[in-house]
Amino acid sequence: MNPVKTYDQLLEENSSLHWQLEEATDIIHAIRTGQIDALVVKKEDGHELYTLKTADQTYRVFIEKMNEGAVTLNHDGIIMYCNSMFATMVNVPLSKVIGLSFDNFIAPECLDVYKEIFRKGWSQDGKFEISISSHDSLIPCQLSVTTLELDEGVSLSIIITDLSYQKEIQRLLKLNNERLESTNAALEISNHDLQQFASVASHDLQEPLRKILIFSGLLKSRHTHELPEESRLYLEKIIASSGRMKTMIIDILTYSGLSVNYNHFEPVELNVVINEVLEDFEILIAEKGATFEVGELPSIEANKGQIRQVFQNLIGNALKFSKPDRLPVIKIKTVEENKQSGFEEAICRISVSDNGIGFDEKYGDKIFSLFQRLNTKDKYEGSGIGLAITKKILDKHNGTITANSTENVGSEFIVSLPYNQKVDGGNDTNS
Repeated sequence: MNPVKTYDQLLEENSSLHWQLEEATDIIHAIRTGQIDALVVKKEDGHELYTLKTADQTYRVFIEKMNEGAVTLNHDGIIMYCNSMFATMVNVPLSKVIGLSFDNFIAPECLDVYKEIFRKGWSQDGKFEISISSHDSLIPCQLSVTTLELDEGVSLSIIITDLSYQKEIQRLLKLNNERLESTNAALEISNHDLQQFASVASHDLQEPLRKILIFSGLLKSRHTHELPEESRLYLEKIIASSGRMKTMIIDILTYSGLSVNYNHFEPVELNVVINEVLEDFEILIAEKGATFEVGELPSIEANKGQIRQVFQNLIGNALKFSKPDRLPVIKIKTVEENKQSGFEEAICRISVSDNGIGFDEKYGDKIFSLFQRLNTKDKYEGSGIGLAITKKILDKHNGTITANSTENVGSEFIVSLPYNQKVDGGNDTNS
């Protein structure tokens, strides 16, 4: 019969056991983190030295510092070793993971796939996607499988990468793509409606307007002397308003027509284009007494008709918004040419400047929007669409336009265009 231990003896024994447990825990941690590679164990017949192979030690240090889970399995699929990250992933204490079969953590619907992975893993490396269980949830993972030669023999090493974040990103990307497709479909419908509107505007709206202008003109030419002064004033307002409406309809048709993706590009001499525009404005230039200074401009790849309209709008605005007490001087020249090759696209920059009324630069972006005017229509005619058309044409040419201006001093518009257009699904650079 064993003697009964006193309370103090029990306390001393408990303290000794607690100290041994802490020492064992520290030794295990040191082995896992590679702080020691040998143990000296005291036996009855002396001391015995146990060492860890260098490869084994390096492996343990490496996997303990990884952000992925890692396990080594024996031929029965039992977990011989795992790192802290895997224990965290499956939400099981590290001490309880060791000795369990790895298939305990495989989602039931993936067990057949895992068995095939385990069978092949001993003869060939591979990466596979599979789900592992973590209490009531499933974690999508990638298993990277290979074999390792460790102290206990050949083991199957599995690195477990959590794919939850990547899967969520893929889900969001798919959702965004679906939304984008829906938006594109809505835009296509909208563009179709716009084209239908353009067709209606070109026929149904212009025909009655044409009659208003014809009969108003006949009334003015044949019966103006019979009308009271007030009626003649009303007639002039009808003719002027109808003219503005005709201009606006034509500009809207032009703007909507630019929504069509197809574009034909060809070599265009900008000096030739400018000369043609100046010929069109010949009468207005003479009336205004305007002077033009045109420099040597480059040849670019463009849609000639659309680029002609760009400079027609810019030169027309320069003449329209000239100061009544100063003869217009309009300068067109090349500035800051960039003919770099390689990654940097070759760009030409054309400046169109004047000494007109100018505008406050805080409206610099506003002037390129549809129907935006900085001056009253009574003082300066126009639809307010010209610069919006200009910007849209340049967008289709992969170009830009910027404006610099000072009130009562003048304005400068800088058009930037690539020398050569890139071929894509909507553009045809050669024909």
